Amino acid sequence: MKTFLIISSIIIIIFVIIQTYIAMASTKTETQLYEVIRTEKDFEIRHYPAATFATISSKAITYKELGSSGFRKLAGFIFGGNSEEKQIAMTSPVHMAINDSVSTMSFVMPSNYNETNLPKPKNSEVMISTSAEEYVAAIKFGGYATESEINEQAQKLAEALKKASISYYGHFRFLAYNAPYQIFNRRNEVIISVNLKMN
Repeated sequence: MKTFLIISSIIIIIFVIIQTYIAMASTKTETQLYEVIRTEKDFEIRHYPAATFATISSKAITYKELGSSGFRKLAGFIFGGNSEEKQIAMTSPVHMAINDSVSTMSFVMPSNYNETNLPKPKNSEVMISTSAEEYVAAIKFGGYATESEINEQAQKLAEALKKASISYYGHFRFLAYNAPYQIFNRRNEVIISVNLKMN
């Protein structure tokens, strides 16, 4: 019994140390830049400047399906599957959108890259593009994001925007900030483009 308790304590300590290291490492990951324009009770309005993305398109109809198929292709690109066989730093968040016809998953490229100096993907399914600047509404939630939770948050955001008389357009997008093996301090968001211009 005593041996079991000692082993259990060691395992717990190692687990806590690993999770602490993972959480600290995630804070050093470059995060896509944005400016908070307005803060409400349930959401905030952000301005995102233009950014460079690596994107794959898919016929996936669930976030789970999109994530499992898309991540491998995008990770292959940044881990050396490019014209220079160069390692490109992982950033956050990962963007995912489930659309009626074509769904997409995107990695934000580090800010020192653009379409001109970014190595070309070897996989023709990986497309490089520059986004237009935009205003979005964002709602945050923690834990592991399930399909139902993402949809619930999207509905909550839609209702909050309607109540605030803010119109939106396009599809809701899911932003994932953490690696699957990070258990604590997880950050998830659902965003949607809004018709808003700030002077």
